[in-house]
Amino acid sequence: VHYKLYFYLNMREGKKLFLLDAFALIYRGYFAFAKNPRINSKGLDTSAIYGFTNSLVEVIKNQKPSHLAVVFDTPKPTQRHVDFPSYKAQREAMPEGISNALPYIDKLLEALKIPKLYKDGYEADDVIGTLAKKAEKKGYQVYMMTSDKDFAQLVSENIFMYRPGNKWQPTQVWGIAEVLERFQISKVNQVIDFLAMMGDASDNIPGIAGVGKKTAQKFISEFGSIEGLFANTDKLQGKIQEKVISSKEIGMLSKKLVTIITDVPIEFDESEMELNISDRSKIENLFNELEFRNIANRIIKDENLTNKHIEPVQANNTDQNNQIDLFSKEPNEINSINQLKEEEYKICDSPQILKEQIDKMSNSKIVSFQSVTSFLAETKKIIGISLSFSNNEIIYVPLNDKNRNSYIDLFKEIFEDKDVTKLAYNLKEQLKLFISIGIKFKGKLFDIALAHYILHPDLRHDLGLISESYLSISIEKEEAIANKAKFDFSSHSLDFQSKWSCKRADIIHQLHTYLNTELEKNKSLDLFNNIEMPLLKVLCNMEKEGISLDTELLRNYSKELNLVLEENTKKIYDLSNSNFNISSPKQLGQVLFEKMNLVKKPKKTKSGQYSTSEETLQKLKGTHEIIDYILDYRELKKLMSTYVDALPEIIDAKTKKIHTTFNQSVASTGRLSSVRPNLQNIPIRTERGMKIREAFIASEGCVLMAADYSQIELRIMASLSKDKGMLDAFNRGIDIHSATAAKVYNVNIENVDRSMRSAAKSVNFGIIYGISAFGLSQHIGISRKESKQIIDQYFEEFPDVKNYMDLSIQKARENEFVETLYGRRRYLKDINSRNAVMRASAERNAINAPIQGTAADIIKIAMIEISKKISEEKLKSKMILQIHDELIFDTLIEEKDKLKSIVQSCMINASTLDVPLVVDIGLGNNWLEAH
Repeated sequence: VHYKLYFYLNMREGKKLFLLDAFALIYRGYFAFAKNPRINSKGLDTSAIYGFTNSLVEVIKNQKPSHLAVVFDTPKPTQRHVDFPSYKAQREAMPEGISNALPYIDKLLEALKIPKLYKDGYEADDVIGTLAKKAEKKGYQVYMMTSDKDFAQLVSENIFMYRPGNKWQPTQVWGIAEVLERFQISKVNQVIDFLAMMGDASDNIPGIAGVGKKTAQKFISEFGSIEGLFANTDKLQGKIQEKVISSKEIGMLSKKLVTIITDVPIEFDESEMELNISDRSKIENLFNELEFRNIANRIIKDENLTNKHIEPVQANNTDQNNQIDLFSKEPNEINSINQLKEEEYKICDSPQILKEQIDKMSNSKIVSFQSVTSFLAETKKIIGISLSFSNNEIIYVPLNDKNRNSYIDLFKEIFEDKDVTKLAYNLKEQLKLFISIGIKFKGKLFDIALAHYILHPDLRHDLGLISESYLSISIEKEEAIANKAKFDFSSHSLDFQSKWSCKRADIIHQLHTYLNTELEKNKSLDLFNNIEMPLLKVLCNMEKEGISLDTELLRNYSKELNLVLEENTKKIYDLSNSNFNISSPKQLGQVLFEKMNLVKKPKKTKSGQYSTSEETLQKLKGTHEIIDYILDYRELKKLMSTYVDALPEIIDAKTKKIHTTFNQSVASTGRLSSVRPNLQNIPIRTERGMKIREAFIASEGCVLMAADYSQIELRIMASLSKDKGMLDAFNRGIDIHSATAAKVYNVNIENVDRSMRSAAKSVNFGIIYGISAFGLSQHIGISRKESKQIIDQYFEEFPDVKNYMDLSIQKARENEFVETLYGRRRYLKDINSRNAVMRASAERNAINAPIQGTAADIIKIAMIEISKKISEEKLKSKMILQIHDELIFDTLIEEKDKLKSIVQSCMINASTLDVPLVVDIGLGNNWLEAH
């Protein structure tokens, strides 16, 4: 009675304790970002820190505990390890992303004044169990925050499991009822018997042989416990009886291993665990360092959490790095920064309302926008536009037939005003749509995706991910609806269109502040404003223009390849003495490795079937002639499915051309890629690939002009390394591969033969990509010893190249990023990794990224200048394609000489290196002829 009264009186005081299982939450946070790790501007993987912080903040904000502690494991062995040396022995080493995160999590807990608890010789489970029982006796409601099912054994009337949710299931709280239902048992302490019988593969606990979930529940129902089971083995029959009897010793040990200890020698210090988030400056400094821009606000702005004592913070708007000082603002100001203003979204009823908004823009001419589209008659059409103005007005303008032209005229005032900065996400696609309604953008543009790409080139650039990262605002649900197959905005209500697009315009406007500040801090604004944004408009025009295709040539070529494919198929069937689906990896593997026994111990995939990858088959070349036919079969199938048969299918019905889409924010090196079709991957060194290029033709009255940088990456290497031998060869116009061969093989340049030059060429280009002796030997078909001799000789003759490579790696280790000549960064988080494979990959990137990235920047600069000159000269010729170091132009015959002069000049003068840039230009009726 006295205990119950004591408990009741204390509970009325709101004594609510959360005990967090640190590593369970840290690992959970880390792997939640496995496919899209969070890397900050310093190259630090903050996935584990962010995931843990998010979980911690959500609990503090939503559950409002009075007391909180975080409990850690220690590296010291426990009694479980003594009793059973194999306990958790199979666990992999802690990922570096987690071990590197631990000091920051310590700082986080210190800043939030949250105690970090642990006890050598005991696991976190035991410490949590002990504290939970002690706290319960002092009248607390205790929540053990973990997803580890073992904790269910501790649940009581006042001790609960708090299982954090994810995208698939919501957060769950397990009390007694939930535990009994979950495990299908009658008493909570039977959880221990259940776990002991089943065992636990993740902890290497053996359990009873042959006993799974259903059997364990059956045994507990019949015998009550594991002891009861072993006392009644005579009631069992058959093999299960044998297994249970033979497992008695290990079964009882398993029970000991899964039982959480509740008498750990650790004090329950109430005052230490009392939640008191009061040190703003520490929180601010840490979150600025980690670049968690808004997550802090979710703690700081909650007056219920910070009403005890707040350390004063100077009311400056920015810190020394020009970052917004969120902590210096009043709660309502903070709220306006990183919260949506959905209640303020308005639907524009008349052109007059839009006109009034435009007139208010005189002071701050910045506007973000989001178009809403429909696919009527298979044509993308703008049916509405949301605008977010700097005065916090956010409106949706439906482009109905009644006022459509009036609205478009008003939009022109905004988008064609050179003094208005236009903000958007995926801007290039929207520009093409606006061209269709007669609006051509002028003035400064800001694309959220491109800004994020420059800051975080290795991450994905979805608006939802960027919004979650910078603003802690999720748009996942809305995006899931809008991305559904056959979705059309015109079939949804005006209210839905308005909320969807206004929300995006609102988020885009807020993101601009953060991204622009970060670009400035990283010294990347010039790259963004002078290269990427001007290029965006150039690419937009190239995509709109498209290129013509000779469909008749492709039809005939398809027939020709089909005949070859039929011959190959027949040959493969004959050689294998079986008919099977050659395109099926499973069936192919069975034929090659079971029926034909080509390899004694064939490699298998994770799914257990034989590997028939390109790499595997290439290694088998020469073992049996069937391999050559299979590789040829695959090449034919790929050419036909990707290009020969596919290209005619994507010709635009109106323009009769192919309109590829250039990806500006995919390759982390800065290179462009393209889709529908992927022009970068057309094979150019094979006769079959060249035939495909022949199908790309000039428009009527035009020829194609192809302008290609010659050996640009080697010229950049020479310029960056300052190697005298390379500089001399390029400046004297000597063939670099012959010059390299002469030095490496110690012969006069006139005595260099074709094989020497070919090997030297492989070394020259291989060095840029960090080629190894083994890689070179595989590439040119010589022994590894000979390859090593060639590479060693190369570095003796070009010592400054080796110095440059070593210096690049050294700088990368210090900064964890490398840069191009134009400030484009490539972050290398694994450059200091203890994992040799990961570190070696990062080292190769440290050498290659500045070279490849600089080449990408140079051709982008050339494209911008050429486009500008074509416009100034009022030429009708068009730049239509960019493939790696090559530009393609649809050239009016009478303009070819003038255009050639412009292209030559702009490409050569796009950069000032220590060696001249050389451009090869050709003309032809098709791409193959021009190249």
